[in-house]
Amino acid sequence: MSSIATAAIEASPVDLLPRVVPAHRIGSDQEALDVARALAAEFRTGASERDRDRRLPWAEIEKFSASGLGGISVPKAFGGAEVSYRTLAEVFRVLCSADPALGQIPQNHFGILGVVAQSADAAQKARIYVDVLAGQRIGNAGPERGTRNILEMKARLLETPGGYRLSGKKFYSTGALFAHWVPVKALDEQGRVVLVFVKRGTPGLTIVDDWSGFGQRTTASGTVLLDNLPVAIENVLPLHKQAGQAGIQGPVSQLIQAAIDAGIAEAAIDDAINFVRTRSRPWADSGVERASDDPYIIRDIGDLKIRLHAANALLAKAAGVLDQIATVAIDAEASARASIAVAKAKVLTTEIALHASEKLFELAGSAATLAEHNLDRHWRNARTHTLHDPVRWKLHAIGNYLLNGIAPARHSWN
Repeated sequence: MSSIATAAIEASPVDLLPRVVPAHRIGSDQEALDVARALAAEFRTGASERDRDRRLPWAEIEKFSASGLGGISVPKAFGGAEVSYRTLAEVFRVLCSADPALGQIPQNHFGILGVVAQSADAAQKARIYVDVLAGQRIGNAGPERGTRNILEMKARLLETPGGYRLSGKKFYSTGALFAHWVPVKALDEQGRVVLVFVKRGTPGLTIVDDWSGFGQRTTASGTVLLDNLPVAIENVLPLHKQAGQAGIQGPVSQLIQAAIDAGIAEAAIDDAINFVRTRSRPWADSGVERASDDPYIIRDIGDLKIRLHAANALLAKAAGVLDQIATVAIDAEASARASIAVAKAKVLTTEIALHASEKLFELAGSAATLAEHNLDRHWRNARTHTLHDPVRWKLHAIGNYLLNGIAPARHSWN
């Protein structure tokens, strides 16, 4: 998309439907991984500049859509590849090692597809999957600011003489600006939770690019305004009907979050190694000619790599647990086991993302702090993204489950 078109989307008071780029149809797990690696190699170039200039990655996200990666979790019965969760996690990890802000944009796309699989009827699934396989993107309008906690909401879907109408104000809406469909979580007149699919360009929908976070700067995770906009009832998913049912939608969402953090950690470690090799000077007392021969730096690089490998191993193991659980009827015990497996991975991916992005400067030295290198983006991205769900509560959930047999609460953050 041209810069003129992008500016028009951001400035116009009338919401515009982004261009739909025809999508390739990916047919297997291996193809999905190959495509992700090829895109990552391309997206890595310019990632630092996009972060520094806060330039939204319109061209890159359209390449993502055209590649067919947006449709890899669509069930085979509907024409998709239905890749494993292990492949899905690896796709996100690979993309986010190149550009974690760009890689986070489709996070909610896949999270919502998990909701569709659990809560939509056959006709709704058919319509949504056709659009996704054609290259359309799904955004997010769930969280709100000013509520008691992240699960509370004020957005309302009301039945009026003129049909159903939706009103509210959302924030942290990652993916919404780039999306063709914006799913909005709201309460109906009975106070029940529903998910309303809103087509971009619908009168009353306004997406504001006001995300000012110091990390993940180009995700456009800002405000979505819903001003009495019309809603077709066939675009409403009754989430409340699945409220008491066991499932793995939450663990799948968390698996993607953990994969993003693992990608951030890998990028930070790679940049630390490259800087030490090519730019850093050895400490005067070290007695070596190159910083890469400093025994303490060598030790710390080894430590970082081991921690990263451990995090990636738990990430892959958690994905494998989800793959196994998804093949059978999911009961409460299986749902809890899935949450705990992903929570373990999330602890390590959080810790290595934060540790590696901070340790980078200690190992690389003062020159690494210069703005021209923009290496602080790794810590800014890690610190921002890992705040999605506090790791202290992951540790609590794991301990409470192992010690007291108490299962984690079921929602998108467990």
